Amino acid sequence: MLSRTTTPNRRTFLIASAGAALALGLSATSPAHAGARRPFGRYGSPSARLNERTLYVHPDGLGDHTTVQAAVTAASGSGYTLVIAPGAYRETVAVSVARTEMTWIGASENPRDVVIVYDNANGTPKPGGGTYGTTGSATTTVQADGFTARWITFANDFLRADHPEITGTQAVAIKVQGDRSAFVECRFLGHQDTLYADTTALGTFARQYYRDCYVEGDVDFVFGRATAVYERCHFRTMNRTDLAGAPYGFVFAPSTAGANPRGYLVTHGRISSEAPDAYYKLARPWVPSSDLTARPMLTVRDTRLAAGIDAVAPYTNMSDSYPWQAQRFAEYRNTGPGAAISVAENRPQLTDADARSATREAYLGDWTPWKGC
Repeated sequence: MLSRTTTPNRRTFLIASAGAALALGLSATSPAHAGARRPFGRYGSPSARLNERTLYVHPDGLGDHTTVQAAVTAASGSGYTLVIAPGAYRETVAVSVARTEMTWIGASENPRDVVIVYDNANGTPKPGGGTYGTTGSATTTVQADGFTARWITFANDFLRADHPEITGTQAVAIKVQGDRSAFVECRFLGHQDTLYADTTALGTFARQYYRDCYVEGDVDFVFGRATAVYERCHFRTMNRTDLAGAPYGFVFAPSTAGANPRGYLVTHGRISSEAPDAYYKLARPWVPSSDLTARPMLTVRDTRLAAGIDAVAPYTNMSDSYPWQAQRFAEYRNTGPGAAISVAENRPQLTDADARSATREAYLGDWTPWKGC
């Protein structure tokens, strides 16, 4: 995959915003704000907790735990809720398969205020030898079923410019593998391989739902084999200074199993860009070496595509052995300059009849997470 350099100040600002919010009135120690007495907003406190399965996380020790991982470790069962106070939590977090039906809530109800961030990349050396690999680079890993997050930022702030010695520059903000995983009003920040929407095994179909979320990156920054619905989400392609010409990168790289009838569905969203016009591809199919029978599936419908997307040739191959035309890519009623159809065969379109089965209900079946939003 490609490498990238970006302006460090932008990433520093995004990550530092949590600390700024904490200092400017959301901290329990700030006398200038009504929230000074309520660091967990309307979600109670350790002394008056919602229930026995609610744990409070505060970076300054005003909750049950000062790190998110410590709270996850303490939640040794099903059905726990973590209420997370504003702050930048610089750590890696893993939610194991046993910790089902877990919910994370950003206490300020603003995802910019609660940031979980680290900076491992694929090629980052591990303390015990070797490197982390793409999966191991994830700041947050969720394997449990029934996970829900609201008002949280998941980030990986690895910068290629800061680490020219590292060639494996995939740096995952979050890897989600569990079934019935929902993210509402969350942000996912990174560069290459930001949001890894996947499953725990080849034969496992995991359903995921993202609503009103923001995702940014450059290379394959939404990828994996999950059945995932992205509703009313904003995808942002980053500018680059290390490449002389297009393409700068690719928004989606699904790796849907051939036996799975549902891959990625993007609906009623938008894709914007910091890059020059036509410098990004909408998608390329990922057929990993671990599953050479994969048939990547992506449907983008009722979504506005900015001029940063190459309208003439929005798709390309990751490997010529698996051309995108042989995969399951389609669009329907998209708008914007990046959605213009100039070469019909380059932009497969759903028929009206086909579009009736390209819905969140069809993709997610008996699971209806939007009803609780």
